[in-house]
Amino acid sequence: MRVSCLQENLARGLAVVGRAVATRSTLPQTTHVLLRTDGGRLRLAATNLEIAITSWVGAQVDEEGSITVPARLFTEFVNSLPNERIDLAIAPRARQLRLTCGRNEATISGADPSDFPPIPEVGDGPIARIDPEALRTGISQVEFAAATDDTRPVLTGVHTLLEEGVLTLAAADGFRLAVHRLPVEEAPGERIEIIVPARAMRELQRLLADEEDPVVFTVNETRSQALFRLRNVEMVAQLVQGTFPNYGQLIPQEHRTRAVLDLKEFLQETRRAAIFARDGSNIVRLHIEPAAEGAVGRLVVWARAEELGEHRGELDALVEGEPAKIAFNAKYLQDVLQVLDCSQVALETTSPTSPGVFRPVGLENYVHVVMPMFVQW
Repeated sequence: MRVSCLQENLARGLAVVGRAVATRSTLPQTTHVLLRTDGGRLRLAATNLEIAITSWVGAQVDEEGSITVPARLFTEFVNSLPNERIDLAIAPRARQLRLTCGRNEATISGADPSDFPPIPEVGDGPIARIDPEALRTGISQVEFAAATDDTRPVLTGVHTLLEEGVLTLAAADGFRLAVHRLPVEEAPGERIEIIVPARAMRELQRLLADEEDPVVFTVNETRSQALFRLRNVEMVAQLVQGTFPNYGQLIPQEHRTRAVLDLKEFLQETRRAAIFARDGSNIVRLHIEPAAEGAVGRLVVWARAEELGEHRGELDALVEGEPAKIAFNAKYLQDVLQVLDCSQVALETTSPTSPGVFRPVGLENYVHVVMPMFVQW
């Protein structure tokens, strides 16, 4: 193999596939990155057996070939090089990669590419095309609500439902539920329902940061793997098997109290309260008070740490319905408020022991449900 490419392009490609390199594994090849010539380009690939990421780098290919090399060593060395042309070469019947860049030379011992775990190929399944910015927003508003422990594996993923031209993403961990709906530019005629690991969704969100072309979404026939194809990158995720809970029945359809608040002020007040909540079981109490005659409604945010002190802040609120009290985990409250992209948020409650519902005002495509914490008022 003899290939030449720019250091900047190679470094960028390695940063992309590096997200799929295994950090701890009993299979040494999963800590490697695969280099292979592919139609006048250099193909980079890595997999940790849960996700596989492939990136293509523009290159001048003088001789076809392939090799795998330790990802960490190779990436660190490439990043240390000047932004000049890099020449990569493999001697015939050798397993060493030689790099030349300016006045720098290095040799890295590699391995047989045939021992590299095969990158899954998702066949000609149903195809959907999705706007990258809409998908990135949708992922950011749901993935954090997925469970982080494996007690119930289905809850560690994001439920992904494609039906009638709408993609619905949902995640829950038993204490909160996030649901986001977005339109699809091109949708298959059949219904697709899968569970994508939350980690895979987070990696996809990062890959979408600078993407402009529609994302191609494909699922194989056995519903075991999903492919997300970007302009110069592909990611394949192994899907979570199982049945996701029927979350539709967990979203309250009625409320006794609704408070509309300025999102930025609500988030700032919650962060102040969280400082005290850290030493008080992480509890933030909310008091919603309707407007008295000639006044405006308000929300009181209160947190207390025994023997340390307490915080109390007030916000103006447009309140409909009865006075209400409810308490939330400070982290869950901050998590939802900091991913919303709107100027106002609505909080709907029924009782101190019923779930609280957060909705962005003016948008109908997102809802977030948080279970309350039981406290003595």
